[in-house]
Amino acid sequence: MISAEQNDFITRVGSNAPAGKLLRRYWQPVALKEELEGERPIRAVKVLGQDFVLFRDENGELGMLDRDCPHRGADLSFGRLEDGGLRCPFHGWLFDAKGDCLQTPAEPAGSKLCTRIKQKAYPVVERAGIIFGYLGEGEPPAFPEFDCFVAPDSHVFAFKGLFECNWLQALEVGIDPAHASYLHRFFEDEDTSESYGKQFRGASADSEMPITKVLREFDNPTIDVKPAPFGLRLTALRELSEDQTHVRVTNVVFPQAFVIPMSAEMTISQWHVPVDDENCYWYAIFTSFTGPVNKQQMRDQRLELYELPDYTSRKNKRNNYGYSAKEQASETYTGMGMDINVHDQWAVESQGAIQDRTREHLGTTDKGIIAYRKLLVKAIEDNLAGKSELPMVINAEQATAFRGPPSIDGLAAVANVPTYCEDADLKRRQGSDWASQRLVG
Repeated sequence: MISAEQNDFITRVGSNAPAGKLLRRYWQPVALKEELEGERPIRAVKVLGQDFVLFRDENGELGMLDRDCPHRGADLSFGRLEDGGLRCPFHGWLFDAKGDCLQTPAEPAGSKLCTRIKQKAYPVVERAGIIFGYLGEGEPPAFPEFDCFVAPDSHVFAFKGLFECNWLQALEVGIDPAHASYLHRFFEDEDTSESYGKQFRGASADSEMPITKVLREFDNPTIDVKPAPFGLRLTALRELSEDQTHVRVTNVVFPQAFVIPMSAEMTISQWHVPVDDENCYWYAIFTSFTGPVNKQQMRDQRLELYELPDYTSRKNKRNNYGYSAKEQASETYTGMGMDINVHDQWAVESQGAIQDRTREHLGTTDKGIIAYRKLLVKAIEDNLAGKSELPMVINAEQATAFRGPPSIDGLAAVANVPTYCEDADLKRRQGSDWASQRLVG
């Protein structure tokens, strides 16, 4: 258990909150690329409790500005894209992607007012189907050369979904290797090779044994947590026999992402991004090591479960997450359908808008969560103290040192467990056209 003050210290994300100040030192996903497609590429976005307008101007340049017009505070997300920028409909003031005021047309002829007006603008970049924004001061960190950022566009697919709870509890479910044996337990094994949701329902690498069977029948993993250059590496071992062990790796990328295996051919890199203190989005990049992904098929499958424009789950707390007592008795452990994102959503939203950690009792399997919180607290304190060296605040040269990170779900001979993940990752890369080009040595 921690105190209420300690809980606020690590959860609150406002501009003056300790955790909020830290998270502003990192690139944050602010929208999917597809959200700025169509006839009117303008979108209101809220990140870390701040309101912005995100747009793509007539020349294709991305811009992200404070949402309130500096004239009289009108909402710029209703603006007009014209004359090289975003024009406020209230009095016609025009701003470019850098926040420069280009015109104040209602002012008298010869007025120099626009030369004295500057709307705050924020750096934005596109990576693998996601638009990232930097809300902090100074230069943003470089992007590490992880697989999701260097794979060809044809081999990545991005999506997101809304969770109505604090970002930290949403992240913590993803870095908890033990929960999958219960929350994501399926009582039947089936072929889901063509399904987006085959995570936890297909077969482990180098095995015909469905992951569903592994998680269902071997529900007491041994979890090892080690520091890594990017954050933490969690390895969950499930001993299947005297000779064979199931190995699954979760890579925690500081401050709020993780990389996990989806299948033998694909990994998921996922961020939990605060909208405000009580809501967050998960953003995921699916990276294929074999052939190109079918983006339209994956998007269509997701949109069967999520509603636009806010990417809200069709199964949510207002309809009890689709809970069925009949299903819970015979098909799934939760009775909430086959989509594991819905399972996660129930688990984290049921903890409350902000989990009251003064009432929790952590166990041995929570060692990854404990290690992450220690890392988070230290980084927050170091940032408040003005220290420049923070986890994953890296420059362009340092970014080239990052690979992977290796993320494998498979069966290993007991004697080979220490090197299994590296060997399996190397084998996967050697069989991949794009990943094999990045092998070193």
